[in-house]
Order: sequence, then structure tokens, then C-alpha cells
Amino acid sequence: MNSHPKFAVVGHPNKGKSSIVSSLALDDSVQISDTPGTTTKKRSFPLKVDGQIIYELFDTPGFQRARHVLAWLEKHEVRADKKHEVVKSFIENFRDDPKFNDEIELLEPIVNGAGIIYVVDASKPYGKEYEAEMEILRWTGEPSMALINHIDDEDYTQEWKRALAHYFKIVRTYNPMSVSLEQHISILESMAQLREEWTKDVKKSIFFFKEYHNSMIRQSSLAIATSIKNALSKEEKLYFTTQSPSENEKNTLEENYKYSLRELENSTQKKIEQIWNHNNLEKIQNHITFEHIDLFSKESASIFGLTKNEILLTAVGSGAATGAGIDLMFAGSTFLLGSTIGALVGGAGAFFAFNELSKVKVLGKTLGEQYLQIGPMENRNFPYILLGRLIYHTHKIATHSHAKRNTIELKMGQEFRDKWLNDELKKELEKYHKIFRTSKKVDSKILKEYEELIFSILDKIVN
Repeated sequence: MNSHPKFAVVGHPNKGKSSIVSSLALDDSVQISDTPGTTTKKRSFPLKVDGQIIYELFDTPGFQRARHVLAWLEKHEVRADKKHEVVKSFIENFRDDPKFNDEIELLEPIVNGAGIIYVVDASKPYGKEYEAEMEILRWTGEPSMALINHIDDEDYTQEWKRALAHYFKIVRTYNPMSVSLEQHISILESMAQLREEWTKDVKKSIFFFKEYHNSMIRQSSLAIATSIKNALSKEEKLYFTTQSPSENEKNTLEENYKYSLRELENSTQKKIEQIWNHNNLEKIQNHITFEHIDLFSKESASIFGLTKNEILLTAVGSGAATGAGIDLMFAGSTFLLGSTIGALVGGAGAFFAFNELSKVKVLGKTLGEQYLQIGPMENRNFPYILLGRLIYHTHKIATHSHAKRNTIELKMGQEFRDKWLNDELKKELEKYHKIFRTSKKVDSKILKEYEELIFSILDKIVN
């Protein structure tokens, strides 16, 4: 028999029960709707780490006929230690009665040993009709806590707290739409206090949950590190059969190169969304743009890239300002100091138009075997732009509640870059970027060191 903690999330219809399940289970497949009665059957949502369930939540229908149920229960004059048996009798007697379908569905996991999480909406005033629900839950004899949710702007928290204190030994406020890691763990710690026999298992769940969160950051770091390495070392080829390549063929090669880099960024974003269990996420973003800002656009470079002075200092500081690469540091560039690009870019910045990402080379000795090649990436600014975009994307995904069903907007400004990128980090990153550009095969130890560098960034901005 599984010993993991189980909790039934119950309450009045349309008070945010499904949103709380989605948030605590890190599962965006939970059905959420503003329409009362959307949830008609109980459904289990276990949170698994490495195949092991660390806790299980039941999403349940809302109470529909609480007064009728309570009236039936109160006809049975029994001692307190026998009241849970009366609740079981109610389930057995009315299992096939459609009038009480919702009550049966929500009570069943409780009589089978699940703890109770009772959800209320403090943006609506407290009313006596809720007391029938809470009395029924008290009849089950199972440990319980109440979560105060806020769906709208009105606030009746104090009257709810006074009422709930008569029925629940633990009352917490919890907004599933803006939950942080700290708040999530705080709720789990409250669950651990519900029953002495559960304390050990729930504390263990908290440990695994923290490890799980850390693991998601680490997996994201590896995905980003691998993406940067692959982007900088990527080469694109185009064979030609004429005496010399045409301008059209050169342009085709460059567009193919850009397309493959865009696809690399897109696939990395998808991987990160899967790591954080956001498999049904909607974004204002298509497969080649980021907030409608293309990877190779002036706006993207201005927001995420380095300024002229920063690139020079970073290159010199890391010993990278040598050879042909220096010629491409500012290829096709324009510097905008103290200006903005529309409403998207704040502060002083510099951007690269990316007219030249890397030298286009003609390779092959004989006619028919000759080909054009572009790559590896030589533009010094590109890795910072791609890295910044991926870090920002990860930050938004990792801090986006699974309960939210609105479209996520990837809006950013210059200030985000300043949160994670400093002069010392630029020099550290540049050492690895140089290796990725110039080495045919990167040692796994080098990639691991770069991954650790990315992890230190994500660990700071995600937690």
C-alpha cells in the first residue's frame, strides 16, 4: 500500500479548487473554467519525482446539496468516534443517486484516508450556507486545513478567518496564480501538521520537492549550455555546380543558417517548458520570434546583447580579441547610445544588425564538389543574445504558475539583463564561448563547467 500523503481539495463550486490542485501538483492539464460544475468527477493528480509519488491531490466537484447531506447525517445520533461511519453509510446509500453525485465524489477520497484542504474565496463575503459544508467535513473525522483564495479584488479575509477558525486548526492564505517556491513549501509544511502520522511522510515530500525544483533548474542549465555550444559550433553548407557561387546562393546559405539557429532556440525553449511541466503552455510567440522580436533583429541585440565597449572589454579581458574574429565583432553594426527602440528597449544600448554572422567560405577542390560554408559563429555578440533570451524564457517559465490559463507574454527590458550579467561573468562566459567557436569537439568537462555557470545564474533568478 502506498504511504504517500493524499489530500482532497474540496469546497463550494467556483472557488479556485482546480487552480490550487494545478498549482500544487505542478500540472497544467487540470481542467480549469469559470463555469460552475466543470469538475463533475474526482480526479487524482500525483506529483511524481523519478517515478515516485511524493504526494497526491484529488480535484473534486463542489458541494451542491450540502444542507440535505448534513440533515441526513444529523438524523443519526452517534458518538463523535462513530460519525465517520455515518458518512460512509451515506456514500453507500446514495452512490447511485444522481442528486448527490458531487457530494459522493468529493467525500469518497476523504473516507479513504485523504486529508482535507477546504478552499474558500475571500473576495466574496462569508455566508451561513458554508457552515453545512464545513460540518459535513467535520463528520468525516479526517484532518483538515483551509486555504483562503482571492479570485477578485474585494477582500473579506478577516471575517473568513474568524469563521474558519471554528472548524479548522490551520487556516492559510494562498493565491495559486502567483505562488512562489517559498509559498508552496509553506503550504506543504502546513499539511505536515495536520496529522502526527503524516509528519514524517510530508517532511520527506518537502525534501523531495526541493530536490525536484533544484533538478529542474539543473536540467534547464544543461539544455541552455548545450544549445549555446551547438549554436556557436554550427556549420551550414550549400553545394554549387557553377564556376563560382552566385549572390543568391550565398543569401540562401545565410538564410538556412539563420533558420537552423532559430529552430535550435525554439527546440530548447520547448525542452525547458517540458522540464517545468508546462506542456500546454500558450505564449505570444511563434517558432522564429521572441515576443515578435526575431533572434537576429536589432531590437533583440539591443535588449540582450552587449554594448561596443562591453564587447571590447570582454574580448580583451578573456584574451579573445585576436584573429579574424575581431573583424566580425562589429560587422554591420550601428550603435545607439542613450536612445530607445519603440517601447521595447530601455536605457542605453548597442545593437548588431547581423549582416555578417560568420565568414562565408568556398570549400572543395574540384567543380561539382565545391560548396559554400558558413559557421562556426564568429560574431562575438551572438552568444550573449541567445543566452539572454534563453535565460529570460526559463525565468518566465519557471515562475509561471501551472494554474494560469492566460497566454504568457514574454515582455522584457534592458533591466533584466542587468539582473544576471556583470563584468566578471562576461569574462567567464567569453572563455567558454571561444572554446565552442574554435573547437571541433568540446570536452564533456568543459561543457559541465559551462553548465555550472548557467546554473549559478538560474539558481539566483528562479528562486
